[in-house]
Amino acid sequence: MNKELIINSTSSEVEIALLEDKLLVELNKEKSNNEYTVGDIYLGKIKKIMPGLNAAFVDVGYEKDAFLHYLDLGPQVQSLLKYIKAGQSVTNNGLTISDFKLEEDIQKTGRINNVLKPNQQILVQIAKEPISTKGPRVTSEIALQEGISS
Repeated sequence: MNKELIINSTSSEVEIALLEDKLLVELNKEKSNNEYTVGDIYLGKIKKIMPGLNAAFVDVGYEKDAFLHYLDLGPQVQSLLKYIKAGQSVTNNGLTISDFKLEEDIQKTGRINNVLKPNQQILVQIAKEPISTKGPRVTSEIALQEGISS
């Protein structure tokens, strides 16, 4: 069975078609917008560490940086950061989850500046949409759920 995934992206929408033996099996269309929705996942970049707030501001492409509090990092953030770095390495030699060694969990009473540094990349998920003059609130505890397509 020959499978093809075709993606057509324009400024107004994204269309994704799945073909099996050149027959259409599934078609998904999503209108493009620049809004951030709860559940969206981004590879962000740490812009500023705020030790007094025990938080960081993360660039996810929104006009205002996203807010990431230490308590929203999740206990296994060190493992996540290590995996992101290894996955982006030119010499990752086919890194697999089964070969990956987990890091120790972070302490609930820790400090964000002991975990994150400016310009570091981090995988985050929108936890609260931006309002007024504030950017979105994000978490690094990624939760995947099955989407509903129309």
